[in-house]
Amino acid sequence: MAKLGKNAQEELEGKETVEFFKDLDREALNTEKFLEKYQKPLSIAFVVLIAGVLGFFGYQQFIVAPKNAEAVKTYLAAQKNLTEGKDKEAFGGFMGTYNEYSSTEIGKLSAYNAGLIKFKEGKFQEAYDLLDKFSSDNKTLMAMKYGAMADAKSGLNKNDEALSLLDKAASASDDPYTSYYFTRKAGILALGMKKNTEAKKYFTTIDEKYQDYDNGMSDSYIEMSKYLN
Repeated sequence: MAKLGKNAQEELEGKETVEFFKDLDREALNTEKFLEKYQKPLSIAFVVLIAGVLGFFGYQQFIVAPKNAEAVKTYLAAQKNLTEGKDKEAFGGFMGTYNEYSSTEIGKLSAYNAGLIKFKEGKFQEAYDLLDKFSSDNKTLMAMKYGAMADAKSGLNKNDEALSLLDKAASASDDPYTSYYFTRKAGILALGMKKNTEAKKYFTTIDEKYQDYDNGMSDSYIEMSKYLN
């Protein structure tokens, strides 16, 4: 293919530049026509978008934030009663907070605390049902929930279900001590149920992963699992 001379190449490049800007002009004209034609619906869409954004922040500021503030007030009042040994008043306060603000984090935590009070009273099924209402993004709190639910099941003599819940508690958290604590608890429960193979599995896990917390106690439990019948 023959090469273009310098002048011819510059002329071609000049034409391409002119055509490029002509294309830009046409695109701009098309955009203007589009905006002219659809100005009203676009304006409406823009207003709806802005309203949606403002509505979200308004909801957060004027509805969610005040709800959280009120929930904290009633929760703290119930907590004060609990620390003073007024369990009945504390339970009523926690239940009131949960019923009124169940959509908030503090409302869900109130159900957890109410469940612990019922457990203390020996009302294990009520305790379990209340604890089951609690949820959180905090993994350690979820481990504590499953552990408390396991205690409630044990209180109902449903130890197989309790052991399953302790498994969930042990694996729910990334915190090593929390995992150790519930693994050990599961092992002790398994020993009490004479499930020696499972008990050995739990204590072997402790021996392999959580020696820093166990002070060698897992070795004793592993030996116990060999001989208890």
